[in-house]
Amino acid sequence: MSLLKELLLAGIIALKDYVATHVLTCLVPAFLLAGGMVAFINQEAILNSLGRKASKIKSFSLASIASFFVAACSCTVIPVSAGLYFSGAAIGVSFIVLWVAPSANILSLIYTGHILGLEMVLARVVSSITMAFVVGWVMTVAFPQQEAAAEEIEEPQKESRILTKKHLIFLLLIVLSLLLPNYIGQTGPYSLKLIIWALVTAVMVLFALRSLTKEEIKSWLRESWWFVKMIFPLLLGGVFLVGVIGKLLPDAWIRTWLGGNGLIPSFLATLIGAISYFATMTEAPFVDTLMKLGMGKGPALALLLTGPGLSLPNWIAIARVFGVKKSVIYVVTIVILGTFVGWLFGNFIFKT
Repeated sequence: MSLLKELLLAGIIALKDYVATHVLTCLVPAFLLAGGMVAFINQEAILNSLGRKASKIKSFSLASIASFFVAACSCTVIPVSAGLYFSGAAIGVSFIVLWVAPSANILSLIYTGHILGLEMVLARVVSSITMAFVVGWVMTVAFPQQEAAAEEIEEPQKESRILTKKHLIFLLLIVLSLLLPNYIGQTGPYSLKLIIWALVTAVMVLFALRSLTKEEIKSWLRESWWFVKMIFPLLLGGVFLVGVIGKLLPDAWIRTWLGGNGLIPSFLATLIGAISYFATMTEAPFVDTLMKLGMGKGPALALLLTGPGLSLPNWIAIARVFGVKKSVIYVVTIVILGTFVGWLFGNFIFKT
């Protein structure tokens, strides 16, 4: 009974610390930013450049960048990717979205930086984009018939603007409300972060009231609330679970199997991530806990990538939607890449 109390207490403490220091200055602007992107970015304009006839460099690059703005876990991203594919997007592009959206979306990157620092965020961005291009190339080479079969039915699309000037300014103000408190007020007391956040947020709200229509504001708030409903409860549950796991896991086990930056620790971390299910953003506190227990930086990066990017339910769903062969090639490619990236960054790029 005492063990159960200790575990519950560990989860509650983790939850308390998280709510006290992350919600207002990190999560609120992050959700508002995600909602603004969905409401104001012209998705049709982006999708027009992702077809099978488009240049692979151009379409792969755009798919990688656009995927940063799709906050989805490994399972909820599948309908997005499938919708692209069956609407005429190239198979490489579809699987890039399938990978990048959960492994490195902007919400998870923001939270990773808040928890693990700038170095890990940059490593996650570079790794995700590099892996995305390799995944896109592998799927294109493995299934060339998929590209050729659809070229005859693909129709040219009209060009349109991705973002208007007023919406761009508005999104930049939200970005400032997110970044300034956590960088200008990084070394000061938490109250300084709150003051900076409140000032920038006030400017952002005033701009919205003066420049946006009521319908645009309603759309923005509606999309933001959708992200809150979908992600925040899972995030709270994930943080509580992380606190419990941190209390249960023996330090010696972590140091023995996941410590250092060798291929075996990176492979094990990749495998753990590839099988387990992580709701987006819950991977950062979990990895932070494991690093405090002795996990190496390389395996930590591997787990950060594959934890949200893959899962056993994800494998099954991909096989059902895209076919077993595509699922197997995709998963094996990610596991190999995740292991290699963890080893590479751990040994040659991260600061010791």
